Amino acid sequence: MSWRKLDGTFLSNDLIGLVEETILREKSKGHKLKVCVGTDSQVYRNHIEFASVVVFLREGRGGFMFINNHRHVGIMPIKERMITEVAKSIEVAYSICHLLDKHKVDLEVHADINTSPNFKSNTALREAMGYIMGMGFQFKAKPNAFASSSCADKVV
Repeated sequence: MSWRKLDGTFLSNDLIGLVEETILREKSKGHKLKVCVGTDSQVYRNHIEFASVVVFLREGRGGFMFINNHRHVGIMPIKERMITEVAKSIEVAYSICHLLDKHKVDLEVHADINTSPNFKSNTALREAMGYIMGMGFQFKAKPNAFASSSCADKVV
């Protein structure tokens, strides 16, 4: 996976190294961190664009994120797309959770799924919540899932 900053600067493909370097740098500055992981997608005629983000929140000091974009050729039903977003977020969260545990940094996985049954994405809410919590992660859905519904949404 190729990661970048919001300004477009490409980073190392080694997310684990990036995260550890970031934690050490931010902690040396005295910042208390929380990490939120989320994915959003956008459907086009013959493909779907996905954007996964790792958001670093500095308590009382703002935050920043790392971004990874990827493409799926073809189309898929809404429920499958929502679960694919969650799976991509879990893949990222799982790859860095040992570092976050080691450095005592909280982790949340955000799903771009609406809690209101009036929205199509709600069809995947129970499965997404079970998937994320079953993997041992804290779960957030809309309107509290800013990593996926705001951050990833802006870069997909």
